[in-house]
Amino acid sequence: MATIAPAVLPPEIAAAIVNPVAYGEWNGIKQKFRWARDNMPVGLVQAEGYMPFWAITRHEDIMTVSKDNARFLNAPKSVVLGPVAVQMLTHMITGGSPHLVRSLVTMDAPEHMDYRKLTQSWFMPKNLAGLEGKIRGIARASVDAMLATGGQCDFVHQVSALYPLHVVMQILGVPHGDEPLMLKLTQEMFGGEDPDLNRARSVELTPEQVTQFVIEAVRDFEGYFMKLAADRRADPKDDVATVIANAVIDGEPISDRNAAGYYIIVAAAGHDTTSASTAGAMWALAKDPEQFARIKADRSLLPGLIEEAIRWTTPVQHFMRTAAEDCEIGGQRIAKDDWLMLCYVSGNHDERVFPDPDRFDASRGPNRHVAFGAGVHQCLGLHLARLEMRILFDELLDRIDSVELAGTPQRASSTFVGGPKTLPIRFVPS
Repeated sequence: MATIAPAVLPPEIAAAIVNPVAYGEWNGIKQKFRWARDNMPVGLVQAEGYMPFWAITRHEDIMTVSKDNARFLNAPKSVVLGPVAVQMLTHMITGGSPHLVRSLVTMDAPEHMDYRKLTQSWFMPKNLAGLEGKIRGIARASVDAMLATGGQCDFVHQVSALYPLHVVMQILGVPHGDEPLMLKLTQEMFGGEDPDLNRARSVELTPEQVTQFVIEAVRDFEGYFMKLAADRRADPKDDVATVIANAVIDGEPISDRNAAGYYIIVAAAGHDTTSASTAGAMWALAKDPEQFARIKADRSLLPGLIEEAIRWTTPVQHFMRTAAEDCEIGGQRIAKDDWLMLCYVSGNHDERVFPDPDRFDASRGPNRHVAFGAGVHQCLGLHLARLEMRILFDELLDRIDSVELAGTPQRASSTFVGGPKTLPIRFVPS
């Protein structure tokens, strides 16, 4: 292997990559990623307060790392970017683990597949086909609620945040009355960096304070789900909560920590990312009446709308990996134990794969976005997300004749899970 000097990203690029506000502002971070793709596609980020890590910014390299699950691991270090102070606090809280929540996304083979298989069948197309009628009923009720606003609403607050939440809680087995708590805790856990979403509703928080509030949200999640697990062991039902509560691997019940992590990943990731992509699709249609009219008239375009919304929005903005051995990516030498960031926002805007990537095009094809990841860690709920979005827009397009922005939408300020947090729209019912 050739000896290659490390390619160190310029300070202004590095600072943007670790800055949650940059992701909320959106256009600037996309420009920074474009520079990196063109000039230093595998670049070392040296930012104050952070362990050095490699930013992988080209689509091809992201896919290579994502699919090589033997060489690039999830377990050794955090799978989510955080400053050194946060990592130290996490180690202290967990007794030495880099992961605040232990779930599928923090596991490597063979453990990962053992846990994935527990619920995988619930989220496959064959099982979801049996739920389509129930999901359509939820979608119809969501559109009813939107129409009841009288022609103007915040689509995030009144539709996209609530619809996928209700769907996944039905599958999981959480009572409808507890859904507001699930939404609140999800926003506090994923939105710890955003002043409108974090538990303190504050701008002036140190990384340690942000982490402490995230920890509190995780503990509230754990407390809730341990009670739910006890209930399902005493009174099993036909739901995912029962599967997790009674799960056995290698002849032993799974631990409380692993059960809690499983519940959290299904409950939180199971709706928040779909909410963001659903809002992204509506945002794009509200800006483009011609595309709205075309899709309203031709529902065969719905799958394209969905894939493009997921690419264009990119709700999960990164995951981290740890190199298991010395290797080379994109001509850059990577050492064993190096930390890598898979920059999904950058990969989904790579001009080498997506011509005119900032343009929303429901007819774009092929659309090989990286928003669901790839390899064995590809999103467990991707089929559910696509089904939910297809059904909702099928129902919605039947019942409105036009839509436009009624204000300036805002994205969440977060390095990890992002997307629209407000989307004011005006619409004309059919």
